[in-house]
Amino acid sequence: MSTTFRTAVVRVPGGPDSIEIIDVPVVEPGPGQVRVAIAGAAVNPVDLAVAAGVFHGLGWVHQPHHTGLGWDFAGTVTAVGPDVDLPVGSRVAGLVDGVDRDFGAYAEQLIVPADHTAPVPAGLDLTTAATVPLNSLTAAQLVDLLGDGAGRNLLVTGAAGAVGGYVTALAQDRGWRVTGLARAEDEEFVRGLGAAFTARATPGWDVVADAAALQERGVALVRDGGLFAGVQPGAVPAAERGITVRVVAVRPDAARLARLLDATVSGRLPARVHAVVPLDQVASVHRAVAKGGVRGRYVLQP
Repeated sequence: MSTTFRTAVVRVPGGPDSIEIIDVPVVEPGPGQVRVAIAGAAVNPVDLAVAAGVFHGLGWVHQPHHTGLGWDFAGTVTAVGPDVDLPVGSRVAGLVDGVDRDFGAYAEQLIVPADHTAPVPAGLDLTTAATVPLNSLTAAQLVDLLGDGAGRNLLVTGAAGAVGGYVTALAQDRGWRVTGLARAEDEEFVRGLGAAFTARATPGWDVVADAAALQERGVALVRDGGLFAGVQPGAVPAAERGITVRVVAVRPDAARLARLLDATVSGRLPARVHAVVPLDQVASVHRAVAKGGVRGRYVLQP
């Protein structure tokens, strides 16, 4: 067995060209931890922000040598630490929390708390499972901020995107009357989630779930005294006109992730893979994602 493994990091963040793939030592999992051989790691907009130095600029990152990239992953458990009741060989998906860390999911392997992972159900391949944790948990926890809809109107911006698609589906379970805002070519996808559709951002909504990160432009769509729920905890838009502003800060939740993975394999929740790309091509993938308009996630494969 090799004594090192490859992982993607940034030393001095500066966008895609600052990403390096380095060798780091293999270590054994500690109490409550598992080591996972990564089968796929999804590429998300937050990863581009880390590589660009956004969180360094906010003072959220304090790594002395390098910062790891990648939040969600799927793979196979290859070792377990003390107090872990999870068999070696288990297929799991999970979430690496926060941005101030020297490791991430863009890697050949990963050590994470066992309770930050959930079993991948039979019938769901690991590549697809890798796209689920960050976006589905963000959406579910955003819907928690909305509460019960009781038939009120909810506009979901970016409804054809990864987080927005999940919010569009999950909010209906809480009694919201959902309309998805997206480009005209995404109408079939949004309506397929059971929602109404609009391609025009018009004001007057009871609540706006701003999966597209429109920020102040999203607040402007909320009626007086309504609710705005955002997805950027580092940039909370100002409240106005009696509007309540809430922002989700995603956190691992193994039990809920297990339910979301089950809902994915059953087809109730959407999971879309745009392309599977070797880890070595991570910089090119970041450049492609930065151009926008991608439907489905790129998944890096070591």
